[in-house]
Formats: sequence, C-alpha cells, structure tokens
Amino acid sequence: MKKLPIGISDFKELITNNYIYVDKTKYIYELLSSSKYVFLSRPRRFGKSLLLSTIEYLYEGKKELFKGLYIEDKWNWSERYPIIKIDFSVDIKEHTEIYTRMKEELELNYTKYEIEIDKEKDIPGNFKKLIIELNKKYKKQVVVLIDEYDKPILDLIEDKKQAEEVRKTLKSFYSVLKGLDKYIKFVIVTGVSKFAKVSLFSGLNQLEDISLSKEYGDICGYTQEELEYYFKEYLDNVNIEEIREWYNGYNFLSNKVYNPFDVLLYLKKKEIRSYWYETGRTEFLFKIIKQRNFELPYLYKRYYTEEILEKFDIEYISIEALMFQTGYLTIKEIEKIDKKVVYIIEFKLLEKEEEKGKALKQIKEKEYFKKYLNYEKIYLVGIEFDKVKKNVINFEYEKIK
Repeated sequence: MKKLPIGISDFKELITNNYIYVDKTKYIYELLSSSKYVFLSRPRRFGKSLLLSTIEYLYEGKKELFKGLYIEDKWNWSERYPIIKIDFSVDIKEHTEIYTRMKEELELNYTKYEIEIDKEKDIPGNFKKLIIELNKKYKKQVVVLIDEYDKPILDLIEDKKQAEEVRKTLKSFYSVLKGLDKYIKFVIVTGVSKFAKVSLFSGLNQLEDISLSKEYGDICGYTQEELEYYFKEYLDNVNIEEIREWYNGYNFLSNKVYNPFDVLLYLKKKEIRSYWYETGRTEFLFKIIKQRNFELPYLYKRYYTEEILEKFDIEYISIEALMFQTGYLTIKEIEKIDKKVVYIIEFKLLEKEEEKGKALKQIKEKEYFKKYLNYEKIYLVGIEFDKVKKNVINFEYEKIK
C-alpha cells in the first residue's frame, strides 16, 4: 500500500519512497510543448512546489522517475537542460532581508554548477550572468523555475512602505529575464497572488497567465475522479459525499478540485476538520478586512468580472481578489456577457495647466486597454480636476477600436 504524500513536494522523493503520485504529466507535457513563459497562481498547499519539482526532473532527463506515467513515452529524454531554481518561501520580517534571500538562492545555483559568482555585480547582474554562463557552459538554453515569487511581498503587505521596497527589488530581479530570450528554454513563475503584471513583470509581456485557463484548471489539486482512483485503498468505510461537501470546492474553470493538503490529512486521520485553515497564516488577511471595515456577508453569491478576481497591487488591495487568490473564495458559476463596448476611465488631480492630458496619456502608456481587445469597441476617457477648485478642467476621449 503506497503512502500518503503529506507535505512531500520533491517529485523524486515521492516516486522513490513509495508515495502516491497523482499523474499530472499530461498537463505538464501539453504546457511545456506549447508555452515558454508561464505564470500560475494557486492558493497555498495546492501542489505548486511539486509541480515545479516534476518539471525540474523532466528537464534533467530523469526517465527512471517517470516510469508508467503519461509522459514516459512522449518526452525526449536525450535532451537535458541546465536549471535555475529560485525559492522565495522563507519568511522575511524586514524589507532588507530580501537581498540576503536572493543572494542565498543565487549562490546555491552558482555552487550547483560550479560557476564563480561575480562579487562586483549586484544581484540582478549575477542572475543575468548565471543564465548566460550556463548557456555557454552546456550549449543549451536554460530553464528557470521561480517558486513563491510573491511571498516576500505578502510577508510585509501590512506595511505598504516596506512591501513597496520589496516589490521594487523583485521587479529589478525579474526584469533580468527580459531580453534573454535566446538563452532561455522555459520559465515558470508560481505564487499565491497575482500582482498586476506592470508592477512586477514590466517588460516581460510574454508571460502567459494560465491561472484561469480551462485547459490547465486541474494541473494542481485532485479531481473527484483522481481521488477515487489513486486513493482507492484509503476510501474504505469513508463517506465520499461528506468528503466532497467539505473539501471539493475549488474551481479554476475546469473540474472542481480538492486541496491536496486537506484531503490527505483527512484520509490519514479520518476526521472531518478544517486542516488547511488551521495551518494557514491568515493574520494579514483579517487585519486588512478589519482596517477596511469590510462586511464579509457582502461577498455571498456576488458576480464579479475576471479582472476583479485576477489581480491586486500594493497600492490598492481588493478584498475580493485577495480572498479568491488565497483560497477563501472560489468560483461557483460562470455567466458570459456580450463584450460589445468598454470605457476605460482615468481620473487625475492637476496642479498646473500644462499638465492637461495626463489622464489619457497614462491609459495609453500603461496599455490598460490591452486586456479588452476582444471587445467590439474600446473608448479611452481622461477626466482631470483642478486640485484646488475641485472642478473638471479637462475631458478628452479617444476611440481605439
């Protein structure tokens, strides 16, 4: 009888030590065959680290670990690639600690491949150097795996000033990937939250977000079918309907999925409890809710657009987005609406007459309209107010489609 993989996030350990592995290699194969720069957000304890570990061993060509899995006879095992793995899961309490964490992660990778770090270069400079040196040394493009990309920001999210410092530091680090296309084979970035792309990945426009892509909705977590197939020996004398009611509630636009941590602990202890919640670190979430005086019953049976649920930023944290991304809200149903006309409006307070036009200019420069290109008509509207008199002093619009 295979063991329950509670807390195991290393694919090799899972396979070699007789743990149950729910075969996700079909999704992984399709992803690696069709994409190059990927972003995935999922709530904590959902199997993101195991996903990255599985990809790591694939690119290392460890065929013996994939015996009997979907990908075994489809992957080109003769090709092996150097891999940079960055893990930001360690706690930080001050924004200055991010430098230490980044330096430690880079040093681990430099040591692994016996390359000398350049003490004269800053951290982004050494990240870039590592990618180029690995490509030169192995004559292969480089695979980059970044786990918990957002955790350093979330650790300090209550202190906007410190969180902003971390954001700027990480932005300079991630921006290294821009312009290195010829050196890179594949990049995947995972985390709990989805910060606005412009705030962290400016310039890396090719980063494909699969968080709410139907074809990858089941890439993490267990479906009902997977639970009953892979864990059959653990389901004797178990009330399946009760398990489903308690734990099978997550929806990422494909099948409903179980949070692995919850259901695995239940199968071990055979006791219904909120395991995932009990191990969570939710203080920051509840403090933000309290600060905003937010009424949680307001969220019940509400309809939201995809844009509202998908992202937030340090300057404005949407409670709905935060609770969805951290796993406290999920999608109940989807209702499609006709996408005919959208108005994108920016408001600005102006101090000087010559500043007129800033609102419309910002919409165009930051390309707020790009995610609405599937609409029939798009209007950009800039409205500007006099900072002292508080009246409208400029109104202009532009139709771009």
